[in-house]
Amino acid sequence: ACDSVAGQAWIRDGTSPAFRARIQNLFDGFIYHEALPAIRMDCRSDDIEVITAGASIGAFNAVATLCRHPDAFCAAIGMSGTYNLEKWLNGEFHEDFYFSSPMHYLPGLESGPQLDTLRRRFVLLATGQGRWEDPGETWRLANLLGDKGIPNRVDPWGSEWDHDWPTWRAMLPQYLGELTPGG
Repeated sequence: ACDSVAGQAWIRDGTSPAFRARIQNLFDGFIYHEALPAIRMDCRSDDIEVITAGASIGAFNAVATLCRHPDAFCAAIGMSGTYNLEKWLNGEFHEDFYFSSPMHYLPGLESGPQLDTLRRRFVLLATGQGRWEDPGETWRLANLLGDKGIPNRVDPWGSEWDHDWPTWRAMLPQYLGELTPGG
C-alpha cells in the first residue's frame, strides 16, 4: 500500500494548481518506476500484472495508473471515486494534470498500443449511495471507459454505505477475492 502524497496535495490548502498537478504526475512516476519494480521483486516475477485499488482520490489514482500503464497493471478497483479533480485547479489547466486524469485524456486517446491494451484490462467501480457519496462521478467515468471499449462494471452499494472507511473495508476484500486467481 502506498500513501498518496498526491491525494494530500490536492486537498491541502495553500498549494497552487500547478504544484498539485506536478505532484500528481510525479506520484504516477513513483508508482510505475519504483513501487511496481518493488512489487515484482517481492513477488519474484518480472512480469506479474498488478491490480490497483483505491478509495476516494485513491480511486482516481488506481484508475489513472491502470489507464496510463496498461502494460503493467491488469485491473483497477475504484471505490467511492472522486474522478474529476478539476475543481481543485481553480480554472487553471496544466499538462501534468491532463495526462494524469483519465476523465480528460481518455476522450482524445486514439487507437494504438495503449488503447488496445486497455481494452484487454478491467475497471471495477464501486460506489456507496450514502452520505458524502457522488455516484454520478462513477457513472461518468464508466460511460467514458465504455465509449472507449474499456471493460468496466459499476457496483452501486446501498444508501447505508457512506463515503467512509467502513464502506471501503467491506468492498476491498470482496473485489480482491473476485479479481485474483483462487480468490
